[in-house]
Amino acid sequence: MSSEAPTGTTTVVIADDHSIIRDAIYDLLSVATLPGAADSPGNFEIVGTAENGLEAIAAIKAKRPGLLFLDVSMPLAGGAEIIHDVRRWSPDTRIVIFTGVTSPSVLAGILEAGADAIFSKLSPARDMLAKLPLILMGERYVAPELTDIIRKGQQGETLTGRERQVLNMIVMGKSNKEIAQELNISPKTVEKHRGSVMLKLEVHSVAQLMARALKDGLIDAT
Repeated sequence: MSSEAPTGTTTVVIADDHSIIRDAIYDLLSVATLPGAADSPGNFEIVGTAENGLEAIAAIKAKRPGLLFLDVSMPLAGGAEIIHDVRRWSPDTRIVIFTGVTSPSVLAGILEAGADAIFSKLSPARDMLAKLPLILMGERYVAPELTDIIRKGQQGETLTGRERQVLNMIVMGKSNKEIAQELNISPKTVEKHRGSVMLKLEVHSVAQLMARALKDGLIDAT
């Protein structure tokens, strides 16, 4: 079971490789009071902090907190790996992700791994505090701006293999004629694929297409 203090406070572990973020969350929770609770602060008890993935996993195993604040990009162990270990050692812990990551595949992977909530590090702290009661009661939450990123990434995943080929060649700066010659198709077919890619990714120019492809990781490493 997750750790709950006798007074009803929720125990918390904060895991982030940046001390300024750990301190900010610590200070925020130290004076936070959940709606419906007593007027005096103290609803949260910080029982551990971690600056890398291995420390985070060790803290979870030792403390079994009610709440984990987790950065997904930390040394020694990644976000999804940590989430899997949390679910193994402390299944009742609610996992709140704070991240600066904007990769659709990474964000979707975090949700799939079992995160309960994801907030952008650019989001106002009051947004997180407002959602905490629902998160602690078992609801899941993803900040709207991150939901939009995930949705657009899923649209990217609907590209066909040929459309991905064309997209990568466009990003490389190849003309329709050059793409047609390499793929042994007509320039008219290339233009059709180009239009389909731009429609699916909701862009209106080659510059926007290239920016979207880079941002969403749609470019093949090869």
